Amino acid sequence: MKIKPLMILPPLVFAGLAALFYIGMQREDPDQLPTALAGAPAPAVQVTELEGLTPFDDATLRDGEVKLVNFWASWCAPCRVEHPNLLALGLEGISIYGVNYKDKPDAARGFLAELGDPYTAVGADAQGRMGLNWGLYGVPETYVIDGDGVIITRFAGPITERVLESTIRPAIAEARGE
Repeated sequence: MKIKPLMILPPLVFAGLAALFYIGMQREDPDQLPTALAGAPAPAVQVTELEGLTPFDDATLRDGEVKLVNFWASWCAPCRVEHPNLLALGLEGISIYGVNYKDKPDAARGFLAELGDPYTAVGADAQGRMGLNWGLYGVPETYVIDGDGVIITRFAGPITERVLESTIRPAIAEARGE
């Protein structure tokens, strides 16, 4: 019996996919989305001012201090879930810069008035251009930035207690050189 080349193709495709899935499952956290920006300078800050809130700019990310950049929106339910943890980090003295993503200004200000404002400064990314340049998957998403403006890590999803202890605090310590 002669084996035709096309008969070998399906088992090879299956074996290749199985290998990819196996490799993917061996990651430390298979649910975490990787970032190509880790270790690279943070992309430019391109935000507009939200009336009544202190804005920030590109130089802020390179001011010598460790900080978080948090993309959020008032329409985002997981943003409400993570908000108490952001407030706690802010009370600990961690500078958090908020990027209000594709939101209405009044809704954004109302969100912060209702839940509290953990941010050192806030800017709006109404068109989503900054989010696109930063490789944003969706909101909430948080970046840990060292004092030179280099991205240490990114976490896509709400900052829960577990994430805070397993991902964010170790990244802050790394950014501080601890």
